[in-house]
Amino acid sequence: MTQNSDQYAAIADLYDDVGEYRDRPDVDFYVAEALGARGPVLELGCGTGRVLIPTARAGVEVTGLDASPSMLAECRNRLAQEAEAVRTRVHLVQGDMRRFDLGRKYALVTLPFRPFQHLLTVEDQLACLAAIQSHLHPAGRVILDLFNPSLEALTDPNVGQETGDEPEFTSRDGRRVVRKYRIVSRDRARQVNSTELVYYITYPDGRQERAVHAFDFRYLFRFEAEHLLARAGFEVQAVYSDHNRSPFGSSYPGELILVARKGG
Repeated sequence: MTQNSDQYAAIADLYDDVGEYRDRPDVDFYVAEALGARGPVLELGCGTGRVLIPTARAGVEVTGLDASPSMLAECRNRLAQEAEAVRTRVHLVQGDMRRFDLGRKYALVTLPFRPFQHLLTVEDQLACLAAIQSHLHPAGRVILDLFNPSLEALTDPNVGQETGDEPEFTSRDGRRVVRKYRIVSRDRARQVNSTELVYYITYPDGRQERAVHAFDFRYLFRFEAEHLLARAGFEVQAVYSDHNRSPFGSSYPGELILVARKGG
């Protein structure tokens, strides 16, 4: 998240219960990459600590940066339930991924689950990558985790209509939640979709509420992302279609996961 307003305020305490997030099969990938880096890790867009806390449990020193105070508050709540050894490995920072100065270097910088796509202009993307460059050890690496655009989805005419067949889930405090999705508008020239995730919430006492997580999202294609990294001084080492490290293109649309090394 890069805007000043906290887009997650209405749903931060539900985030960890959403099935798509809770069951996302990327945690083992990031923990393995963090262990292989043999040095401190910086996670941009760390949110509630879904990836960050397992990384710290594995013995890795990790800094998490996020712009959302409410998501960081949830992360701190989760950390409070961890052993002291885990808590001491974690440093949390509220900040903007386009401009940050943490005063130290990292062996690996990760951006799990697409926070980079909240950067809507090339200028913002390059600013973020420049900040990453300045925080990496020589030969340090960055991992960009993007969604691979589905051409069918990009041409779907159902703009403005709520869709989605996610199963109902129950939050830790007993609320029943059904989540829907809608594209509010598309700007094809800018490659930006204005999106809403709509949460229909039923409390244990029967009271109902509708909460909306609204955001703009820029999609990138594979070679666009590679060229952007090259322009920022990185050398792309691998492009995967999933978190099992399958070669890009082995599934469609799959994910778009790029691993790049800091240039000389």
